[in-house]
Amino acid sequence: MNTKQAFDRLDLRKALGSFGTGVTIVTAKSSDNRLVGVTANSFSSVSLEPAIVLWSLQKNSPSLSAYDDCGRFVINVLSLEQIGHSRRFSSQVPEKFQGIDYHLGLAGLPVLEGCAATFECLTVQRLDVGDHILYLGQVEAYQHQEHSALIYVQGKYARSASAELQAA
Repeated sequence: MNTKQAFDRLDLRKALGSFGTGVTIVTAKSSDNRLVGVTANSFSSVSLEPAIVLWSLQKNSPSLSAYDDCGRFVINVLSLEQIGHSRRFSSQVPEKFQGIDYHLGLAGLPVLEGCAATFECLTVQRLDVGDHILYLGQVEAYQHQEHSALIYVQGKYARSASAELQAA
């Protein structure tokens, strides 16, 4: 058990990775109308009334100013078939949207095709927290499909599956 105050960053990351998360690509548009997108697994529901979600981005991300300036974002919850999208949007590839199917949603922001779900949001709050910026967004439109969601756990991609647990 690690109880010291100064945590080993890699060990802490490994421990946090024990909690499986969905994989998303968060998209927006920069002030010069360039489409931007980053892979993120920090997505979470906050409230149903009103519908508010959150995600976070590292402060040193080259895309940070685009998310700050846009005032909007789209959460694209990836399906199992979109592992390649996750890898592409987490890389330094300059033209991330090349070869990716998408349409323009509210305010002209990219909404990826084939996702398990998408949430088009208006940024309602931006919080500076540690080494990340936390974005809270009010959901203005959403859609979902019966696709298996892509999961990330213990440093690896995984597939979602239903599990029926029997009472002992």
